[in-house]
Amino acid sequence: MASRAVDRLLAHDPALSRVKMGARVTLTILASILTLIAVHLAVTPLPSISYALAIVLSIEGGVAVKDKTPGDQLTTRLMGCAASLFCITLAAALEPYRLVADLTFLCVIMAASLARVFGPRGFAVGMFAFISYFIGAYLRPTFSELPLAALGPLFAVTFGHLIRKYLLVDDWRRDLVKTLRAIQHRVSDILLRLSQLSRNGGLTDRDRLELRQMEEQLKDVVLMAEGLLPRNPDGSMPSGDSPVTAVSMAIFDLHLAAESVIVKSLDALAPESLFDAVLAGDMAAKKISEDPVIAGGDARTKQSVQALLWLQRASSALTEATNNRAFQQLMAFGDVPQAGPSIKPDFSWSNPLVRAAVQITIASGIAMIFGLLLSRDRWFWAVLTAFLVFNNTRSRGDAALRAVQRSVGTLVGVAIGLALATLLADHAAPAVMLAAVCVFLAFYFLQVSYALLSFFVTIVLCLVYGLIGQLTFEVLLLRLEETVIGSMAGMFVAFVIFPSSTRSTVELALARWYDALGQLLDAVEAGETRYRLIELSNRLDEAYRDLTIAARPLGSAWSLVTRPGPIRQTLALFLASSYWARILARDFSNAENRGDPEIRRAIDEARQALDKVATRKAECFSAKTPRHAAAGSNLQAPGQGVAHGADMVANLLNRLYPAATDKQKSQ
Repeated sequence: MASRAVDRLLAHDPALSRVKMGARVTLTILASILTLIAVHLAVTPLPSISYALAIVLSIEGGVAVKDKTPGDQLTTRLMGCAASLFCITLAAALEPYRLVADLTFLCVIMAASLARVFGPRGFAVGMFAFISYFIGAYLRPTFSELPLAALGPLFAVTFGHLIRKYLLVDDWRRDLVKTLRAIQHRVSDILLRLSQLSRNGGLTDRDRLELRQMEEQLKDVVLMAEGLLPRNPDGSMPSGDSPVTAVSMAIFDLHLAAESVIVKSLDALAPESLFDAVLAGDMAAKKISEDPVIAGGDARTKQSVQALLWLQRASSALTEATNNRAFQQLMAFGDVPQAGPSIKPDFSWSNPLVRAAVQITIASGIAMIFGLLLSRDRWFWAVLTAFLVFNNTRSRGDAALRAVQRSVGTLVGVAIGLALATLLADHAAPAVMLAAVCVFLAFYFLQVSYALLSFFVTIVLCLVYGLIGQLTFEVLLLRLEETVIGSMAGMFVAFVIFPSSTRSTVELALARWYDALGQLLDAVEAGETRYRLIELSNRLDEAYRDLTIAARPLGSAWSLVTRPGPIRQTLALFLASSYWARILARDFSNAENRGDPEIRRAIDEARQALDKVATRKAECFSAKTPRHAAAGSNLQAPGQGVAHGADMVANLLNRLYPAATDKQKSQ
């Protein structure tokens, strides 16, 4: 059971980045609070704001600071600490003038939101400023308490930096090694499962779903590995005979081969003995495939066999590339991957970040008004929710989804947190331990589910209220009501004030995907180098990933569906098209006769299909006509000529708008 749990953990987090995120936040909070308690007991009593600032800035330091080098991280933390101290002082100075203080809070929100224009560092400093003014306005420190209140930010910054630099280090070399191993492990899991299915003699619908999930897990690990590989300052992959390029191409080939094995196995499973031979890396796999019984089988089985042999070759190639001496030297002595060139801040109205800053400020103002009508002391929860609803959202649908997730997470968290806090009311040690576990889980699931984040944070608040003797049902109900007010304010502004519709966001993402596919087709037609084709194929993959994120709010119950709905069926067409475009790039780069007229004919047809669908933008996501083009049994394994990949791309794109639909539209 423990082995399965570890394997499941590594399947979703091979470099343990989410584990490190949760652990950093938890350890920074514990170290800061314990140090403050020691100062409180040994030197001088500390105000409550010292502890509050230590907690919230430990969180922001672990989540918002995204610089690559420890030096840059420290610079960002120190700038955030300075912003924090300024905002605390400002909140204390304006406390006697409530109207001015509240209006200033909106100005701080506007400034913190606009700071995102400066990139990740601006985002982090803005979050430090916002959350510090929030705490200052909420707890209302006096001027005499400010020197001691400053200990909270100082300890949070100090321990956050030390833990990230020396204890839970961002080591791209180690993470890359783990991720490369995870790729091979995921491939082995796929082969092992297919071997079992071959022995059992067939696949059920549940088996097919499981294989699709395993394919998605492999894709996630592959994209993570690509992101960890060292790049040029402009973000591009090194060209020429760089060992990084060799590893990138080997990952690319292994990914395609594994996808092909799954795709073809859904049609016809190869013999169990062949799966076992490939799984063991046995060179006898080739001889097994030449057995008269297998060689004389039906066409679909032979395609599965060829895909398996390709997977074996690709796996060996990746091992060889990673064991290459030049790559090993890079891993041992190479520099930290450099960030891209700095971008000049754009404060024009055409910048979505500027419009979002105005939206956030208006939503916070609305939440402030209605929050004050509900409670003069705890209206800040409504403003906090309105601010966070817009955090990292791309459209009004995405904002609405986040608002619902936060409200639901808070509701369930209140119910369970109230029960746990009541049960542990007289047991401080277990309550503190449980709170620490919930903090870890909240930020472990940060990148997975906003609802889970809200759920665990609410449980922590319930436990804290229980420990300090302020836990009442009325307080928890008020928190829920203020959260709903903030969520509603966020949704209202997202849909009414400068709305960025989900459809327009999807159209932008779709335009990027169409452009990436067009560039790849043009590169094939122009006879570009293998490296260039691989680079464009990776861009197409990234564009597809962005498209799935943009289209997410269009569907419902996104994470819970077991049967693909219309949105996911449409995305399956783009997934399949991306797959065959990558097959085209690979086959063309290995082709001896690149001037074959058949290749040009296929490229022209694919280009015509692309031009046709691109003019209709995101209409495919709202089309009612059923499509039978999931990335399943219609896909063929490579090896049928270069033109075959382009033909499949054209075929799949044409299925976005079947001929019958076009005819009806023209009528």
